[in-house]
Amino acid sequence: MPIAEQLVVAVAVLRHGEVLAARRAYPPEVAGLWELPGGKVETGETLADAATREIGEELGISVRVHGTLDASAPVAPGLRLVAVYAEGFDEDAAASGEGRPPATALRPEAREHSELRWLGPEELDSVQWIPADRVFLPELRERLLDGTPLPGGATGGAVRIGDTVRRPTGPWTPAVHAVLTHLRRVAQTPDVLGDDARGREVLSYIPGATIRPDTDDLTDAQIASCGRVLREIHDALATFRPEGELTWRYGTRRLDDGEVVCHNDPGAYNWAFRGDEAVGLFDWDMAGPGDPLDDLAFLAWTSVPLYRDIQPARIAHRLAVLAAAYGTYSPVVLLDAARRRMRVACERIAAGIDRGDPGMANLAKVGEPARTRDRLERLDRHVTEIEGALDAAAPGGRRP
Repeated sequence: MPIAEQLVVAVAVLRHGEVLAARRAYPPEVAGLWELPGGKVETGETLADAATREIGEELGISVRVHGTLDASAPVAPGLRLVAVYAEGFDEDAAASGEGRPPATALRPEAREHSELRWLGPEELDSVQWIPADRVFLPELRERLLDGTPLPGGATGGAVRIGDTVRRPTGPWTPAVHAVLTHLRRVAQTPDVLGDDARGREVLSYIPGATIRPDTDDLTDAQIASCGRVLREIHDALATFRPEGELTWRYGTRRLDDGEVVCHNDPGAYNWAFRGDEAVGLFDWDMAGPGDPLDDLAFLAWTSVPLYRDIQPARIAHRLAVLAAAYGTYSPVVLLDAARRRMRVACERIAAGIDRGDPGMANLAKVGEPARTRDRLERLDRHVTEIEGALDAAAPGGRRP
């Protein structure tokens, strides 16, 4: 009768499209080579139980196993190596009901290895793996390329892999990359790093908190910070004057006199925050020629936010905060511009849906553009009250 093989489990601990690799310290014949940490499955243990125990012993962290990789390899007579993939979490936080922290908060310890290293899909071949673990690399690379879907944004499709963001491209991508290259000196915008094996653009990741637009409110300080940063970006883009026509997401055209390239979607959901400070504006694929006031108006729509049914006095106050931070435009001008800007947005979304734009199709799934049209009608009913509150707050009882 064939002798049953004992299983050895290797554990691919994943974090934002990276895997934790461990450098062997012993025995001499494999010292210095890299592996997925793990060990023998004891009698009565499941693969998940063995993986959890081994990672706790070797790295001092807890993991939640999500599945098994397809490949396996014999490592010695009667021993077969299999692999699972897992994510790390903080047991104390989970037990207290606080949920899991970002995986970047994990602090694995090299208790039985000489070194630990997080590797992305393009870095898997940068270390020398022990022979048995190499069988897992092709499937592992594809799993890493899936990355972690990012919150924020409106059109979807962005994932995080390590310190990078991967996004689908389109005919507009070269123009957008030219804009981001021009903005390299502006710390609040991502850098262009190239493309990946799936044909996606690779951008630098901007760390920070994002908001859920229908449930989270920005603080007044966050609104002011967004206004200041947007003004800095617009000032920097005033010197970006490409010759001839470029293809943007909304069509091919040249940059006319009096226009600058605008973000065109600087909604509150496209900002990263560190406390009250706006540290990044991302999701630039809708950039194109336009009026800076339209960008500011869209920011007002989503940050005040004008689309919510809130008190006119509060709307007036937060409009004033944003207008003062950006400069140039009065709150009442900003209010009028926001209403006009959102009517244009409805037209653009409808046109994008009609031409089959995948990003616009994602907006259709959440009820656009009908949802925004309904919100505009509600705002229109309160305009007189908002303007009255602006008048009352202005010096001398007159708005600027």
